[in-house]
Amino acid sequence: MIGTNTAISVSGLEKSYKDLKVLKGIDFTVKKGSIFALLGSNGSGKTTMIKILTTLLKPDKGDAHICGFDVVRQSEQVRGKISLTGQSAAVDEILTGRENLRMIGKLRHLSDANSKTNELLEQFHLLDAADRRVATYSGGMRRKLDLAMSLIGNPSVVFLDEPTTGLDPQGRIAMWKIIKDFRHSGVTVFLTTQYLEEADELADQIAILNEGKIVAEGTAAELKKLIPHGHIELGFRDEKEVELARDLLKEFNASLNQENLTLSIATDGSIKQMTNILNRLENANLPVAVFSQKLPTLEDVFLTIIGENKGKGQDA
Repeated sequence: MIGTNTAISVSGLEKSYKDLKVLKGIDFTVKKGSIFALLGSNGSGKTTMIKILTTLLKPDKGDAHICGFDVVRQSEQVRGKISLTGQSAAVDEILTGRENLRMIGKLRHLSDANSKTNELLEQFHLLDAADRRVATYSGGMRRKLDLAMSLIGNPSVVFLDEPTTGLDPQGRIAMWKIIKDFRHSGVTVFLTTQYLEEADELADQIAILNEGKIVAEGTAAELKKLIPHGHIELGFRDEKEVELARDLLKEFNASLNQENLTLSIATDGSIKQMTNILNRLENANLPVAVFSQKLPTLEDVFLTIIGENKGKGQDA
């Protein structure tokens, strides 16, 4: 039984392409009005998951429901509840921004397509450019128009596949605000992203997909607790010193940043370990210019989990 507060429900989902198993028994639920982020390396199965949930691909096994409708047996009802924004903006460059929105409104048979168009142009700060051809728009403007078009039919669930790819930092921050506004208006967001700080900033719930399986799931704070001690950063005076320090501390898998002349070392949080590291450097006459302890980031968690699961039970 699917709860009334559940927007997306996935159970035992499997998908293969010939002998390659892409999804291997996926289970998760997404609450209505929340932002859910699916993280994974290239080839982990993210795109296949989105295609199944948006009725573009049928699973081999398992069930998936959107707003209570089965994605296979009730695909038409599902399509009436969702919108999908892919990695490239699906806009007509010959038309103006206003014409793009009106066109989608007419395709969705909206009686108030013109008023909805004006509302979205204002919401996405595109009124000044509304009557310009989209060919003259910047990448960020096209992305905003693409998202505005996805909202024409008042969808309950919006699928965003790497929505900020190719945007500059200012454009990404503007897009984050728009995505947060989706949640505030009660729309459920299913997000995939290659930017881990984006998931950290936006998502209420995060799942990490690796080799076709969900290997970790929770809030950003819960996932960060999987690596309780974070890492330390050691800064040095010049390139020679930092390289000598890296060689001296190679058993700790120190990561070198030559640009900043720093070493980053994952620690177990013990005074004994940190004292050992600092004593070795002092005995080798390699003084530490800057010492800092960093709390774990979502990137630390992702890389650790993917590394731990790499090669485990991999199917052909």
